[in-house]
Amino acid sequence: MRNLLSWFLAGSLTAAGVAFGAATENTAADPAVAIFSPLPAPKAGPMLLHVGDRLAICGDSITEQRMYSRLIEDYLTACLPELKVTVRQFGWSGERASGFLSRMTNDCLRFKPTIATTCYGMNDHEYRPYENRIGVTYCENSLAIIEAFRSHGARVVLGSPGCVGKMPSWVKTASGTVDDLNLSLCTLRNLDIEMAAREGVTFADVFWPMVTGGAAARRQFSPEFAIAGRDGVHPGWAGQAVMAYAYLKAMGIPGEIGLLKADLKSGGMEVSAGHQLVSAQNGVFVVRSQRYPFCACVPPGGADNGYPVCGKADPGAGESIQAAMALVPFNHDLNRFTLVARHASAAYYRVTWGGAEKVLTGRALTVGVNLAELFPLNPFSAAFAGVDAAVAAKQAFETHQIKDVFHGGEGKAGMEAAVARTEKEREPLARAVAGAVVPVTHELRIEPL
Repeated sequence: MRNLLSWFLAGSLTAAGVAFGAATENTAADPAVAIFSPLPAPKAGPMLLHVGDRLAICGDSITEQRMYSRLIEDYLTACLPELKVTVRQFGWSGERASGFLSRMTNDCLRFKPTIATTCYGMNDHEYRPYENRIGVTYCENSLAIIEAFRSHGARVVLGSPGCVGKMPSWVKTASGTVDDLNLSLCTLRNLDIEMAAREGVTFADVFWPMVTGGAAARRQFSPEFAIAGRDGVHPGWAGQAVMAYAYLKAMGIPGEIGLLKADLKSGGMEVSAGHQLVSAQNGVFVVRSQRYPFCACVPPGGADNGYPVCGKADPGAGESIQAAMALVPFNHDLNRFTLVARHASAAYYRVTWGGAEKVLTGRALTVGVNLAELFPLNPFSAAFAGVDAAVAAKQAFETHQIKDVFHGGEGKAGMEAAVARTEKEREPLARAVAGAVVPVTHELRIEPL
């Protein structure tokens, strides 16, 4: 396939995953990741998403966990509602790239995706030290997936595998050490970079931010922090949020959710697209927003299917999305809900938003502060929880639709009838996702101290 075997065996990559003569990421600053020689990931390009895109999120059991896929759909639905992107997840536990290739026409392409993300390699690397045959097989199947999507008019975001944290107990053929497995996964990640470059598709780096973020988290939060999850393979919310960041960043999303520019001298405020100023009086500004900032936690009683609750998620256990935001620049790159105050002449100001308050310097307000980062629990949190609940219900049904129906007795008896019936059942769940994004009216107070 496209002379894949010849360029691979000719020495394009070594077993350590480094292209001969190619530069690698600088790992010297962190001894915890010094064993790796990762190729530099390409910089994110321009915005990849189009209005009305149909996104297919494809992968193995990590995708079937419906966590990073849920975060991606939450973000696209609540933070970028004007794009009207719809999402389906196609995760299948234990799957390799070859498994998805064999079912993608029946399960995925029939729904005419316009853009797709993939996340394979974890099972493809066989939980063993790297061998050339593993890389050859992985590349052949990955290239075939890319070609199938492109032949059906879909853009591709080729995601790398993540990392492992310990030897999986359920894989009886696992061998080597955890370092051996991660070196193997790094090799597949490097192959993904080369394939993406050769094929002209987008690459999403999942492995490197997980490995480096996990090392940083063990220093910052707890030596027991498990970026790859408690079983060593399936990440909790922190690892899943890092994964979501990798894909959203790769899509070229600019990350400007809102800009509120208050003038403390005139008492007015300018707001960016997606927001409307309702009133402004004596340093109290009321804004009506259609665009939400991404919420890393939801209010007590507002969580569905385990979404982290503000103040309760344990960052040291890897179950906190807020912990992930300390490991990757999620808020800076993707979640800027910025307040700027002109003529902030006082030394300090009390900023109150949604019942919570922060004391900030006038200088900080003049430069601009990210409200989404300063106020994890904020006026959007309850509404965001509603969006996430609708997304969770729809994605759970999508797993049932594919695995239980399409590949069950009903699908075998008559696939087209099974598709038609389940699509009618899915439709109200999809409408509920779109309908969950309701305008939020919120009050912002800026008072000199």
